[in-house]
Amino acid sequence: MGETITIKLKPKVMESHIEFIRNATVVLNYGGKRLLIDPMFAEKEAYPGFPGTVNSELRNPLVEMPVDTEGLTNVDAVLVSHLHPDHWDEVAIETLPKDIKVLAKDDEDANTIRSQGFTNWEILEKKANFQGLHFQLTYCQHGPDAAYEIPELAEFLGEPAGYYFNEEDEKSIYFLGDTVWIDQVENNLKTWQPDIVVVNAGYARMEDENMGAILTGKKDVRKVHEIVPGATIIAIHMEALNHCMLSRNELKEYAEEKGFADNLIIPEDGETINL
Repeated sequence: MGETITIKLKPKVMESHIEFIRNATVVLNYGGKRLLIDPMFAEKEAYPGFPGTVNSELRNPLVEMPVDTEGLTNVDAVLVSHLHPDHWDEVAIETLPKDIKVLAKDDEDANTIRSQGFTNWEILEKKANFQGLHFQLTYCQHGPDAAYEIPELAEFLGEPAGYYFNEEDEKSIYFLGDTVWIDQVENNLKTWQPDIVVVNAGYARMEDENMGAILTGKKDVRKVHEIVPGATIIAIHMEALNHCMLSRNELKEYAEEKGFADNLIIPEDGETINL
């Protein structure tokens, strides 16, 4: 009989990539971890439009889920930037296993998540460390200063989080989050010079024209490029909600006109982007 030879195979390294699902829902495979970010699992037109916003007569989401939600539960954790229903919706709350790890940005969100039956939740520090994956929470302002001067509107808009990932041997990624253009965003871009910037670019708007946009738009995407001209920009949070006014085609044409189309990725729902 011949000699038995044992070959030790190196463990397969998970290549970093982003699985864009729909709206702001993504699965980030990065630093050896798999994170589901901002799950919205509802079927098309499951919810009324957001009151007080443009096109509120339309029902959300505007489009169907492109993938089976069962495949989205096989993750190391769920990362929730804030509790707006387009980032943490009723169907996700019902569908996700109650013992799945859920990472919350603050005590208030964690208390709500716990009250929804989740037993394995964690409150993130500003400089977070999840099982050896280091990242930083960033400040977002989900509307203009004038909106936050109105208590009811300030409560509606809330305080979302963004994220900056800068793991060794990985490309750095800055998720701007649900924000308008503010000094903190500009300063973060200038300081970190990230390799990849994920922009929630739908240009969502309130019905009151004086309030303006509550989300970044095409001009802000161009500002990102001007500050970090070597970065790849991934534009999401588009064409899925009643109040998001910027379309993929409009952003694509604008990027071509302004000369940064080669740095811009506008993924289709269900598309995977290798990092």
